[in-house]
Amino acid sequence: MKLVGKKILMVVAPQDFRDEEYLEPRKILEESGAGVEVTSKGVSQATGMFGEKAIVNKELSEVEVADYDAVLFIGGTGSSVYFNDALAHNLAKTAFEKGKIVGAICIAPSILANAGLLQGRKATAFSSESSNLAAKGAQYTAQPVTIDGRIITASGPEAAREFGRTIVSFLGS
Repeated sequence: MKLVGKKILMVVAPQDFRDEEYLEPRKILEESGAGVEVTSKGVSQATGMFGEKAIVNKELSEVEVADYDAVLFIGGTGSSVYFNDALAHNLAKTAFEKGKIVGAICIAPSILANAGLLQGRKATAFSSESSNLAAKGAQYTAQPVTIDGRIITASGPEAAREFGRTIVSFLGS
């Protein structure tokens, strides 16, 4: 229970987030004692690609970064809704500027790349996003999980558990 008192914000797409990229890290974080809240845009309940439901605690526009220790962008085809979203980009940049951990999995690292956070940094993502990351100045590692400072990226559903464990380890140290 090393994360008691820590709060994590998970950003999910309103529709078609990747179920296991949400469920597995959330379970690992909660088992470590962290509090987890979910944000999205325009819905009170988000729906995963395989039908999982996620209760949305807070509208994206109402998030106060200072309330959280980490902000995690969950992948899945729906997360592309945030690729060029000013609110999502501002959330990621503000969290980073305030010293929070910023994480993204699957295609969601493109949100961080498009927000300008991956310039000159090592990062991974689902292979379909490798060219976008490189175009935005990131060094694409193709690893399951990559840590560069306070930015943690993961490649996809097969890396969901490792992503969760890495965040727990980082927050607990």
